[in-house]
Amino acid sequence: MSPRFDLPTPDDYTQQWWDGVAQGKLLLVRCSTCDEVHYYPRPFCPLCGSDTVAWEQASGDATLYTWSVVHQNDLPPFNERVPYVAAVVDLAEGPRMMTNVVECAFEDLRVGMALRVDFADIGEGFHVPVFRPAA
Repeated sequence: MSPRFDLPTPDDYTQQWWDGVAQGKLLLVRCSTCDEVHYYPRPFCPLCGSDTVAWEQASGDATLYTWSVVHQNDLPPFNERVPYVAAVVDLAEGPRMMTNVVECAFEDLRVGMALRVDFADIGEGFHVPVFRPAA
């Protein structure tokens, strides 16, 4: 069996994020000092440096910022998933997020298209957020 390069290593802070994803919740972090929302989860605000941050559930709405259709990836288990859409989405709350777009024909992808979060089971108890067309 090939080693799994796609599995996360949660730490004391990010475990809550991974638990949320496993429950179908996309969590973001909001700074109570500057009121900005950020992603990826950190115990401090990357904008103002404050450590007064709190988790909140995202709406799950996003728009497609950019994407690439990956046809070749030699690293397991990604080589078993080609072709797939590697994407960057703008979350409704503001942050950008790298993800995959699923259940959408490649030719239907458009900058600015409305997307909705879903969660993919990647095995060994882990899930990751993915996005599909909202309509």
